[in-house]
Amino acid sequence: MNPNKALWEKGDFTQIAATMRDSGEELVQDLGVTSGMEVLDLGCGDGTTAVPTAKLGANVLGVDIAGNLVAAGNARAAQAGLANLRFQEGDASDLSDIADGRFDLVVTMFGAMFAPRPFDVAREMVRVTKSGGRIAMGNWIPGDPTLVAQILKISAAYAAPPPEGFVSPVTWGVQTNVQERFGAAGVAPNQIACERANYVFRYPGPPAEFLDAFRLYYGPTMNAFAAAANEGRSDELRNELVKLFEAQNQGGPNKTVIPATFLKVIVHKP
Repeated sequence: MNPNKALWEKGDFTQIAATMRDSGEELVQDLGVTSGMEVLDLGCGDGTTAVPTAKLGANVLGVDIAGNLVAAGNARAAQAGLANLRFQEGDASDLSDIADGRFDLVVTMFGAMFAPRPFDVAREMVRVTKSGGRIAMGNWIPGDPTLVAQILKISAAYAAPPPEGFVSPVTWGVQTNVQERFGAAGVAPNQIACERANYVFRYPGPPAEFLDAFRLYYGPTMNAFAAAANEGRSDELRNELVKLFEAQNQGGPNKTVIPATFLKVIVHKP
């Protein structure tokens, strides 16, 4: 099995995605989605951005490597009565079943950044975008002091070493890397815009309880806790993460509101 597929099917990311809905809707509103647009949501999960995009009238295809998230997305689409939205399994590194120039807009919020072979990912996103269309990426930033970058950093310190040749997902959060990867796919630097933005997690409980959602359902954190348990360090890891969540929380003792900074990338295909 593709290790990424195993990673994202291991947990239940819908439990985390539920805390991301409001920011997903806000982001879609900023993308200028109009009725009739053809949109690909890549690494879509269960539809945090795909569902609001479809509600604006776009025809949306959600692609994710995790079969459980594809099933959850199709269930959400059916429940919402969105005949213009469907989900299917796929790998952001290889979209060979999708025709060239099909989409007006390709969206990937914290999705395609986790796929292997980043130059292939950039090439595939550019290939399936229409001339004059756009690609919108959200990528976590290496070393950033806010929540998700720190979760990934702390988790990596406890987890098993990555395999040889592994390219860290957060390298997508560096502007020069973004420019190099899309440049290799034929996009000029002046067609690539990068800026920092915030994505807010909202959970109706205290930060330590929100952390437990990551511990139980978020693949990278699950792997870190499994590795820590093998070394008798589970409590050490949890205490470190609780401290992080509580320090970042802006919602008070009984509610969690945590902003996380990411690199927002907009690519215009010539």
